[in-house]
Amino acid sequence: MAMVRKARIRLTSTDYRKLENVCVELKAIADKTGAKMMGPIPLPTKKLRVPVRKTPCGQGTATWDKWEMRIHKRLIDIDAEDRVMRRIMRIRVPEEVFVSIELM
Repeated sequence: MAMVRKARIRLTSTDYRKLENVCVELKAIADKTGAKMMGPIPLPTKKLRVPVRKTPCGQGTATWDKWEMRIHKRLIDIDAEDRVMRRIMRIRVPEEVFVSIELM
């Protein structure tokens, strides 16, 4: 009996819509090929906050703007069969979405 290998796919992006679109494509591939898939599991969103003074000079009241960038993450486990992995490699991934695949 062959050992079932898994691929752990980590997706990170600042744009959650594009991230969800990639997850939907991966799910469609898993459904077509009949591969077992766990996920997408949403991981905690990292929030990067930067407080900035509204006035560039030191005059006036100290009023602040707070800028925030959110980094969304998803985790997907899928069976690492040859044809499944070939299809995954062919997916068009937007520039904002970063993908890392780890074979286990």
